[in-house]
Amino acid sequence: MNTKHVDSAGATGSHTDKDHCCEAGAPPMQVQTTQVVTGAAFRIDAMDCAAEESEIRRALAQVIGVRGLSFQLGARTLTIDAPEAVIPQALTAIRRAGFDPQPVAAQNAASAAPPAAGLWRLVIALALAIAAELLDFLAPQTVVFQGIGMALAVAAIALAGVSTYKKGLAALRHRRFNINALMAVAVTGAFLIGQWPEAAMVMALYAIAELIEGRALDRARNAIKSLLDLTPETAEVRQDDGGWHEVPATEVVLETIVRVKPGARVPLDGVITAGNTAINQAPVTGESIPVDKAPGDRVFAGTINDTGLIEMRVTAAADNTTLARIIEAVEKAQGTRAPTQQFVDRFAAIYTPAIFVLAVAVAVLTPWLMDWTWSHSVYKALVLLVIACPCALVIATPVTLVSGLAAAARRGILIKGGIYLEGAYRLKAIALDKTGTITEGKPKLVVTETLDKDVPEETVLRWAAVLAGQSDHPVSRAIVQGLAESKGDVQDFRALPGRGVSASVDGHSLVLGNHRLIEERNQCGPDIEMRLAVHEAEGRSVTLLASDSQVLAIFAVADTIKESSREALTQLHALGVSSVMLTGDNTATALSIARQAGIDDARGDLLPEAKLAAIEEMQNRYGLTAMTGDGINDSPALARSDIGFAMGGAGTDTAMEAADVVVMNDDLRRIPETIRLSRRTRRILLQNIVLALGVKVIFLVLAIFGNATMWMAIFADMGASLLVIFNGLRLLRASK
Repeated sequence: MNTKHVDSAGATGSHTDKDHCCEAGAPPMQVQTTQVVTGAAFRIDAMDCAAEESEIRRALAQVIGVRGLSFQLGARTLTIDAPEAVIPQALTAIRRAGFDPQPVAAQNAASAAPPAAGLWRLVIALALAIAAELLDFLAPQTVVFQGIGMALAVAAIALAGVSTYKKGLAALRHRRFNINALMAVAVTGAFLIGQWPEAAMVMALYAIAELIEGRALDRARNAIKSLLDLTPETAEVRQDDGGWHEVPATEVVLETIVRVKPGARVPLDGVITAGNTAINQAPVTGESIPVDKAPGDRVFAGTINDTGLIEMRVTAAADNTTLARIIEAVEKAQGTRAPTQQFVDRFAAIYTPAIFVLAVAVAVLTPWLMDWTWSHSVYKALVLLVIACPCALVIATPVTLVSGLAAAARRGILIKGGIYLEGAYRLKAIALDKTGTITEGKPKLVVTETLDKDVPEETVLRWAAVLAGQSDHPVSRAIVQGLAESKGDVQDFRALPGRGVSASVDGHSLVLGNHRLIEERNQCGPDIEMRLAVHEAEGRSVTLLASDSQVLAIFAVADTIKESSREALTQLHALGVSSVMLTGDNTATALSIARQAGIDDARGDLLPEAKLAAIEEMQNRYGLTAMTGDGINDSPALARSDIGFAMGGAGTDTAMEAADVVVMNDDLRRIPETIRLSRRTRRILLQNIVLALGVKVIFLVLAIFGNATMWMAIFADMGASLLVIFNGLRLLRASK
């Protein structure tokens, strides 16, 4: 498995006991030898960012027996690896930290939907807070009206702030200053100094803003999960008596024959056994044009059977289809830590306590330094606490990265982590394998030359097709496909190993073979040699048809360049990315293909270890280097490159495992598309960070020296949070 770029910040999305040793003040987890239950999954609705994850990890660091944790913030789930007897202790520790874990079936952990939020409860809380504000402004300042106003404020805070208080008090007990602790202190302080209408308004607005924020985050995090709805719940399975019966897709076993009618969605991955059709593969590969399919071709769950009735042999269970693996991989990728996110998390960990200290200093020192009243100083400090909440800053990165990952997945680009999405914008060079990446990966007849004018051309071509049809060599098959299969009276057929075939066709003694065979028969004159040299210089495999007296025809077979490859290389060069072909094919072929495709450099006759050395040399020469390939021999280079791109359609499992990005439809144009998406992601990340910090700086100054109020501060803070969320969600439009 590819393990590069994994760091202590949790770039893999799962955490072992070593992760917890890095937490300040957290003792290492102890490993026990009792039977371990792996994959006890729990849903925690209040866990939606790195701050909550850190609190839960600290809480569980004190529980002896917890061996490892796996967080999926996108699904708000936590998987605890621990002995069965330890699980209750772990849940108790999580609850003490102010969270409410609920059991989730392991197979549903990635797709659980959040429960409906108490919107009406928050609306009532806001109405009570507004009533308290109006009473304070309009009603006479009597004990009765003040009592009513305070009661309304208490009711509003109780309705909107229970969760915030629970988590805030738990954080304060552990001497941690997170956003909930700041809000709990600010609201309580405001109430105690007589600003109870404002305290109620702040808590109600904060709770409503969190609800909107959570819904917006879920839109990004659940964007990829919408693909689950594309898979039918049932499948038509052939019975022993030849009939068809509809059964749940989850109950269909491997090798079962399934029927898919025109217009229906394919329920499972499989291989067509009967029927021809066109399949709309957009949900999996991002291809906008339906692809023709025939017996022997692969089909994917969730794709649409456009035209014909087909039967298929199931090759993957419902929970292991290509679509299911894409969704699972993106879920895991959402748990990774990109460089910007690591920086923001570290910054927020320092920033929040520092602001708390600053607020205390404002409350305590300004009465002496600036001759403010104690009440005024405390109020300024409380405003400072509200505006200082690091919500927008912490959310800015993950929502942007998750949106980018979802947008890429919808286009058939599977990016295995935010680190690769964010890092692709810095690519300076890319190494490309030839076969199956730049070219189609199968030989094709590209040139036919008939040389004997005394024999009709159609006769010569029929003889060649008949002889080629007697061989199963890939070059022979390409000739048959190019000429159309023909029949004739074949006698005395013989295979000539390493050279070709010979036979009598319609009474004529003929051979169909390579350059070497014709030379051995002394039939290679200067004209023939000149013609062969032209083809061989282009990297083509040449086959000749000859009678006993002369060469009758020349057939040039080559692995043709994909239509998309030239366009992809043009786009890469426009992005400033240099290209180098690395192939095990001969150098002449490599140079020819590179010239046709527009590749800057080509290196042939390379073994896997030579490709690996070439990647290291490119990294030293150009800088950040990517590798693109589809075969087992490409795996070392894919793993060694800074970002590995695997062709997922024709690629091997080994190559896709070693790669960091998988292109599901083998279209090389997806690579420049990934780089453009990375650059757009980078721009939005920087915009969000500047926006979040800019709003903070402006209101911090206003809080101390201006007339900023608490409700203005909460509007500014939550407004900044919502702005960075919706700015990040713009990346989802890249999928169109």
